[in-house]
Formats: sequence, C-alpha cells, structure tokens
Amino acid sequence: MPADDEGHDTVGDGAVGDELPDDLKVESAYVGPYQFPDVRRRRLAALLYAIVAALTVWAGVSAANTVLVVGGIVLAVIALYHVISAYPLAVDQTDALAAASRAVGFPVGHASAQVTWRGLLSRPMWRVLVYSADDPPSLRGIVELDAVDGRVLYESSESNPEDWSQLGTAK
Repeated sequence: MPADDEGHDTVGDGAVGDELPDDLKVESAYVGPYQFPDVRRRRLAALLYAIVAALTVWAGVSAANTVLVVGGIVLAVIALYHVISAYPLAVDQTDALAAASRAVGFPVGHASAQVTWRGLLSRPMWRVLVYSADDPPSLRGIVELDAVDGRVLYESSESNPEDWSQLGTAK
C-alpha cells in the first residue's frame, strides 16, 4: 500500500482488497477431479524398512550385538506388514459413488465418499453417504464397499430426519 509523507498507509481511488496470488487461484490451477492416492505406495515404505532392517541385522551380527539383531528383525516384520497391506485400489471414488447409488435404490443427489480401512491388515473400503435427489432430500443412506473388489459390505437407508424448515423449504 502506498504511504503518505508521515508513513501512514493511504488508499487511492481504486478499490483495495486482498487478492490471491495466481498460483493459488482455483480457476487457473484446476487440473481435474481429485484422485485418491493408491495404497500401493506402502510398498515404498516396505522397501525402506527392509533395507534398514538388513543393515541393522548385518551391523548386529558384525558387532555381536543382540539388541541390533532383534531390532532388525522387528523392522523386517514391519516391512512385511507393509507389503501385505498394500492392497491395490481397484475401485476409485467415481465407481464407489456409482455403486452406492445402485445399492440404495433411489436417485442420488448429493453424496460424499471417504476411504477407510478395516481389519488387522488394513483392507481399504469406501464409506459413501448419499442423499436423495429431491429438494430437500427426503431419503439418506450409507453404503460401505470393498475398495479392492467392489463388493457392497453394508447398506442402510432411511427417511431423512433433518429439519429443513429454517431454510424456507417445505418437507
């Protein structure tokens, strides 16, 4: 902002306001729909754990240090866990939303999907919350489906109990 002779900020004739830098403007940086990262990235962590485990076991054996050998074995077990739990996401968020709309049996308007994990081996699954397409939505449902093979694990739908009267819409 320009300053006067005494150092005070001054405002010119034009409108002054905050403006985002070009690299943060959504309309200039839009690259397409968000793609959830694949869980197979756990394999990179597994490789790093395996390398550190091998070096730790080697150092423990060379120095006759039981603590290092046990630590290396623990790291090797962690590496194995990462390899086993690196399931490929065969079902993306678009497929999950489509499967959820088929499972609930009513036309879907608004929906939200998130990836969660189940079981000791962290098998990925999609949890999808759906609302009916009417305005305001009269039905809502939740669908959980396996993100590896697309099976519907759970489905429940009900009348929407939310009160829409404050918004000026009749239910």
